Amino acid sequence: MSAIAHPGAGLSTSVLLLNKLYQALRVISAQRALTLIYTENAEVVSVDNGLWATYNFSDWTEVSQAMARFEPERHDWVRTVRFQIAVPKIIRLVGFDRLPQQQVKLNRRNIFARDEGRCQYCGRRAPTSELSIDHVVPRSQGGLTTWTNVVCACVACNVRKGGRTPDQARMRLITKPVRPRRSPVLTIKLSEAKYASWRQFLDHAYWNVELK
Repeated sequence: MSAIAHPGAGLSTSVLLLNKLYQALRVISAQRALTLIYTENAEVVSVDNGLWATYNFSDWTEVSQAMARFEPERHDWVRTVRFQIAVPKIIRLVGFDRLPQQQVKLNRRNIFARDEGRCQYCGRRAPTSELSIDHVVPRSQGGLTTWTNVVCACVACNVRKGGRTPDQARMRLITKPVRPRRSPVLTIKLSEAKYASWRQFLDHAYWNVELK
């Protein structure tokens, strides 16, 4: 069954947002991306075999019709009363050239993604509802809320460790916590084939993408 059979599913697709200079800014929803294109604040960047072309909303609508005929399974789709349109993988703001933010936000989503949803003491993978954030050096002992001092921990390990350091609790960290160079959530998305076209716009040594 082709993607067009589920026309509303495309709205949940992630789209990479570039600035005017083709530098990655953040990841946005398909709905936001299509709005930016329709209002002429952005254009589609379509990548094929390492080469890219840009399209405005009208042109992209026409290109989408050809895609619907010859390669519908390669795209996510949104259907309106008058037409159907392929969700772009990448869009570019036409009047915004500010540099992207270069620091990954310290928040629960990024911590869970960095630690791959796995307790850093027992190694058990669990849904986020069964994981907590543990301070390696407890706050009661002067530990700070920083990338290098917080890890995912299952409830059982967190209770066992209590207000102690791993050494004091005779527990061992599986992986030393570090500050990620780019969004851990983005790294997960890049492992999916549908987002492979993002790679050439992401310099691993410099740019970080903030997910919102």
